[in-house]
Amino acid sequence: MPLQSQTEARSAVSMIDASIEEQIHGRIRPGSGEARLLLAQARNAAYAQAAQGRIGDGVALLCNALEMAPMSVDLLSDVGALLLASGQLREAALYAHRAVELSPQHAPSLYTLGFALSGLGEVKAAIEVLSILNEGQALEMLRRDSPELMAIVESELLRLRAA
Repeated sequence: MPLQSQTEARSAVSMIDASIEEQIHGRIRPGSGEARLLLAQARNAAYAQAAQGRIGDGVALLCNALEMAPMSVDLLSDVGALLLASGQLREAALYAHRAVELSPQHAPSLYTLGFALSGLGEVKAAIEVLSILNEGQALEMLRRDSPELMAIVESELLRLRAA
């Protein structure tokens, strides 16, 4: 990435981080349109950082946003997904588990939790989680939002059950 683009990206991340700090210190009302926009910007900036190979920066942004909205299933799930992508399976499982506790049918969190558990060698738990993902409301969410992942889930379930 050209130096100017890197500088612009870091500047945008700094602005979002500063806005999150304002929210944490009470200058922006939680639940307001401004707060929702801020959270969306933080999520987008975090994934942009990850796409540029700076997963740690993306995780840090999301963790800052979690201070503003600690019960946000989407933020918890996003942190878990980035940690899973970086190979930090235990930490990914912890964040995904917190999200699943808040929303038991949240497909992205179930996906992250299932694959993190699989990678950790927790076969029985991984099968249980991926089976939940593969039925009911969670399956509908997966089918609607990420249909390309359905075959991956099925394949992993088959592999785990054969193990």
